[in-house]
Amino acid sequence: MLQWKDKLAGVGPYIVMVLGAAAVALGFNLLLVPAKLLSGGLSGISMIFGYVFGWKIAWLYFALNLPILYWGWRVLGKRFIALSVVSFIATSVFLQFVPVLLLTNDRLLASVFGGVLVGIGSAAPLRWGGSSGGVDVVASIVSRWRNAPTGLLIVIFNTAIVAAMGFVTRDWNAALYSMLSIYLSGRIIDIVHTPHRKVTAFIVTKHSQELAARLLAIPRGVTILKTRGAYTSEEHDLLMTVTSLFELAELRRIVRSIDPKAFVNVVQTVDVIGEFRRSSR
Repeated sequence: MLQWKDKLAGVGPYIVMVLGAAAVALGFNLLLVPAKLLSGGLSGISMIFGYVFGWKIAWLYFALNLPILYWGWRVLGKRFIALSVVSFIATSVFLQFVPVLLLTNDRLLASVFGGVLVGIGSAAPLRWGGSSGGVDVVASIVSRWRNAPTGLLIVIFNTAIVAAMGFVTRDWNAALYSMLSIYLSGRIIDIVHTPHRKVTAFIVTKHSQELAARLLAIPRGVTILKTRGAYTSEEHDLLMTVTSLFELAELRRIVRSIDPKAFVNVVQTVDVIGEFRRSSR
């Protein structure tokens, strides 16, 4: 039974990437694209070229993501990029095959519900340790080092892009509705994905050295304390580490892979004083 749970836990994030990609594609092709509205970031750039030159938005989105994902691989790690690659490939495929249908002639409705769908589709991958690619990767890198809300960073990046495109296209109605859509997406991302919030994990394990070595590679500082169980009087090591909600899923995966019987207590951290991130030197 435990093996099946472990397998499901390993496959689960990839399923979330695909489902999130489907939500993004539905938001684009059923609401934003028919209303000639823009998404932000690389997808917004892809839409502009698609509207102006008639090029395939899906393939433009795919090509523009490649250098960003390479940067993310260098900074955020292989697992993040592996999940992100699945997400953006799935998004490209869904964008190619989901038909562009005009569900509503009301641009306000299209911007609101399109923004909600894209926000859900972008937040789910971020919550499970990946991203939908593009500006999400850039925002994740900045958020990781500056502890800023990812959704807010995405809104700032994307608003700048849409504003610049508004000057180019002179369609300010589309630009303003697009900014509303981007704002709603960013709010949903910050509600679901909160990497700037910190938690403290207390881990009781018999594999303290191996587990500490894996946690230090994140990189995070780890404190090891000697403890003794009140019921059994058996001695254990207790590992204490402060991490972000963004990295909590990875911490769970590491603990399960090394010591499935470990006892883990995760509590909300109000503030961190001192160096939060362990130096990589």
